[in-house]
Amino acid sequence: MNPKVQHVEVHRVLCSGPGDLSGVQALITSGSLHPADIVAVMGKTEGNGCVNDFTRDFAATSWCHFLGPHLACTPAEVGQRVALVMSGGTEGVLSPHWTVFSRRWVDAVPAQGKRLVVGVAHTRDFLPEEIGRAAQIACTATAVRQAMQDAGIYDAADVHFVQIKCPLLTSAKVNAALQRGAQTVTQDSYESMAYSRGASALAVAVALGEVPPQADAAAALLNDWSLYSARASASAGIELEGNVVIVLGEAEGALSPYRIAHTVMRDAVDAASVRQLLRSAFGMEGDGASALPGLVNLLAKAEASPDGLVRGLRHTMLNDSDINATRHARAAVGAVLASLVGSTALYVSGGAEHQGPAGGGPVAAIVRVGGA
Repeated sequence: MNPKVQHVEVHRVLCSGPGDLSGVQALITSGSLHPADIVAVMGKTEGNGCVNDFTRDFAATSWCHFLGPHLACTPAEVGQRVALVMSGGTEGVLSPHWTVFSRRWVDAVPAQGKRLVVGVAHTRDFLPEEIGRAAQIACTATAVRQAMQDAGIYDAADVHFVQIKCPLLTSAKVNAALQRGAQTVTQDSYESMAYSRGASALAVAVALGEVPPQADAAAALLNDWSLYSARASASAGIELEGNVVIVLGEAEGALSPYRIAHTVMRDAVDAASVRQLLRSAFGMEGDGASALPGLVNLLAKAEASPDGLVRGLRHTMLNDSDINATRHARAAVGAVLASLVGSTALYVSGGAEHQGPAGGGPVAAIVRVGGA
């Protein structure tokens, strides 16, 4: 009996709002997408990306109710079967959209080289006092390894992007912890997003061996920016209590008609690194004149540099009381990338604590290369 290998399909679907799944339904109706095969969805919604961005919850709930009948389960059960990651904020030229990953297992055929694979995992729910601390790092690192196994990836070098959705603290959670005599890492709900994202990113670094084994990741959190993952992307939200992990990478023998590769933007205007990635990995020349053929999506992190500088010049993103710095960063990086690849439906997520070097962030490109 032939061994089974992954065949992954990736669809980027535009939407008119966080509850619009008509484009997904059209793919299902046409037979291009089988709902039972969907394993992960990464959505960009048009909220503010901050604590009170309920477009993420609305989008996740819409997906759960949409997929429930297709999967013959309750909406609550959908969230345990499909990894739903909703990232709020499409400032500037960014376009709201879904990136839908479906997977089926097929008989192996003679190897065509490495191709895209996907794996998912969930952590347990975290207590409020565990968010942004060692417990979240340890549990998430374990989940990353589980997702790698689910993807059939056994060499960390074959992992190109790890997307995590993580929880945040609300005043109710903080008060509940205080009533039990527990102290949360912060009592500021917005600041808790940075702690949760940073802990999740350091967990990826630990799982992939990107930090020294002896490193104290918990002590480094939001303190030592030299420790980071070049492949982590974390988004915090109110719609969950534990971490959802999606591992994207490549495996020899997979029959997916896609490849994935990654790089790191050194700062918010580092188009050169992305241009080099597209050229070296896929032979593409991005000049923004038109959408690159075959490019499914760019997955990127964006951050306002914490030192207040971009290439030695002062930026004011951290000092704007009207618009949050993460929103500025998404708009800036989104425009840089869109001008390069000629498309605005890009997955750009703000808040890159320990996700790439300070002020920069990881970028991955998914490209259709043909084949099976």
